[in-house]
Amino acid sequence: MAEIPSPGSRSAAAGVIRCGVCGTESRHPPFRPAPPEQPPDLDLRPGEPVRSTMARWLQQCPACGYCAPDITRAHPAAAEAVRAAPFRALMADSTIPPLGRRFLAWALVLEETGALHASAEATLQAAWVADDLGRPDLARSWRLEAVALWRGGPALDLEQSVRVVDALRRAEAWDDAASTAEGIAKQSPPEAVAQVVMLERRLIEAGDAGRHTVASALPPPSRRPHVSHHRVAAKGEGFWAMLRRLFGKG
Repeated sequence: MAEIPSPGSRSAAAGVIRCGVCGTESRHPPFRPAPPEQPPDLDLRPGEPVRSTMARWLQQCPACGYCAPDITRAHPAAAEAVRAAPFRALMADSTIPPLGRRFLAWALVLEETGALHASAEATLQAAWVADDLGRPDLARSWRLEAVALWRGGPALDLEQSVRVVDALRRAEAWDDAASTAEGIAKQSPPEAVAQVVMLERRLIEAGDAGRHTVASALPPPSRRPHVSHHRVAAKGEGFWAMLRRLFGKG
């Protein structure tokens, strides 16, 4: 005789989960993105088909508003952050696009728990939402907020430093972008990093605040897979590790 699944297992199969902050149950179908087939942007925004799936990167509790890649898990300080005035004000701010507000809410929780670099990532992702919505004002502001969070946390590795340069360039903070890129170049970074920084410096000099991919800086070798799909730097986090972190898997 076939085993009859328990109500809990049926709920899990249907994507019904319990919020780790307030305990409210809501439905969130499982999401596993397909591997990207296109190279990432210079700030490591994934290429398609992952690029267009941002609406599914975070879950949100319909009761308390808690946002996270997996809302069944919550840092002990998350509940306090969700109840605090800044979070409630953000949730009530109708001038911010809903998807952008979701990423900013996750960024706020991360900042309150002391994870400043992760908060910077979530804030940068909000800027990607603004890019897609044609809101350069919001994208510029959120990129600068991401830079402040990166710089406010532990010492940055080379990959993060290059992403700071790209965020500053995209935000048209030309002098800061140029000086930051120059500082990286003086460290004699690995060849792949040096090539990306060289491209960033050319774009800054040209006053180009547009989107460019890693493939623009790193031409593909004749036999091996394109480096832009794997590692940007010899040291630091690789692209696939970054994706695992984006989706809360690492």
